[in-house]
Amino acid sequence: MTPRSRRKTTSGHRHNDFKQRCEERVRSLELPEGEQLTVPVLCERLGRLRQRPLQVLGLDLPLGSPDGLLIETDAQDFILYEARLAPVHQRQVVLHEVGHLICDHSTQTAAPAVAELFTPSLDPALVRRVLGRDHSHTDVEREAEYIGSLIGSRISDWRAEHTRTVPPEAQGLVARLSALEPPRPAR
Repeated sequence: MTPRSRRKTTSGHRHNDFKQRCEERVRSLELPEGEQLTVPVLCERLGRLRQRPLQVLGLDLPLGSPDGLLIETDAQDFILYEARLAPVHQRQVVLHEVGHLICDHSTQTAAPAVAELFTPSLDPALVRRVLGRDHSHTDVEREAEYIGSLIGSRISDWRAEHTRTVPPEAQGLVARLSALEPPRPAR
């Protein structure tokens, strides 16, 4: 075995451990199987599991701030997200912050000042921790993103091959656009 192939095996093993750890965290939530899962239902369940409410708020966050924040207090948790994002992006930001919550990721000590900036009605002394959505490639951010995506796949009914009804007034346009698409291989 060459050093290069050994690295691949180790890396693949670490990747499988990462995936299994994340999948187990999601399984431990015991999310309902037979009903439509929504972000509000998920947050209500997490609030019950953590024994304090989880409130999700869309805000027009200041320029340069993270797209999302997780703020924890002794009595309640908050997820703040940038309200001007596209709805699908808002949902992923919220689910990313849920990933941080589920994993109990830690933060920096400057967090109370950040919390005061975004939620002036909160007493900074009550804030235990703040986590912001970070676009870095750290293990913590990857874990939060992957868990958010796993949960998101349980919420969404979107599929790559999803067929949508075309309104009569758009059928001509769709037919012309479809003619431009190369034929799909038979399955």
